[in-house]
Amino acid sequence: MRRTDRLFEIIQILRAGGLHRAQDIADRLEVSVRTVYRDMDTLVASGVPVEGARGVGYLVREQITLPPLNLTAAELEALNLGMAIVAEAADPDLKNAALSLAEKIDAVLPTQTVAEADAWKFAVYPFADAARGFSHMATLRAAIKARQKLSLQYCRIDGTLTERVIRPLHMEYWGRVWTLTAWCETRAAFRVFRVDLIEEATALPELFVDEPGKTLAEYDPEH
Repeated sequence: MRRTDRLFEIIQILRAGGLHRAQDIADRLEVSVRTVYRDMDTLVASGVPVEGARGVGYLVREQITLPPLNLTAAELEALNLGMAIVAEAADPDLKNAALSLAEKIDAVLPTQTVAEADAWKFAVYPFADAARGFSHMATLRAAIKARQKLSLQYCRIDGTLTERVIRPLHMEYWGRVWTLTAWCETRAAFRVFRVDLIEEATALPELFVDEPGKTLAEYDPEH
């Protein structure tokens, strides 16, 4: 498993809520506890709102504070998305401005939110990864709101391109990576898709309604 993919898996574990011991995470991912410690340090440095300590356990905070403002995760998502888009612009001045803005934001963030100055330079997930899925955002959000089925062309982590028909349920943002939780009709199971790995997203004319076993409330991140 590539390190980037392992970090994504750790985020999926943390999003289930509660306190997670490093040993339990290590056993689940079949890596050493020392590797989990390093990965947690990297996630914290990259802006993922993780709290915890070695020997105690880790959990995800619900809110990130930026003095004198209190930012929700959605508001920080919008801020990062804007920087990601600007940083991918062809204009070198805009790219430099995005990095400069990241440094200024980092300078006023409390130390418990971002541990290192390089964190807002996207140490884990570069600007390109954050911006890659942006073209699908409008389609995904609109489909969730309208309860409209989607046809996806999705590139799995191993590089295989698959086609899915899904019921989009919820989008979340985890340290420069957007995820889409959905009921996958192709696999007849809940699935979490990385938005940056979606090649195409097409709204289908078919709408959906809540059915037992297929709602967001019934989704269990640990299964």
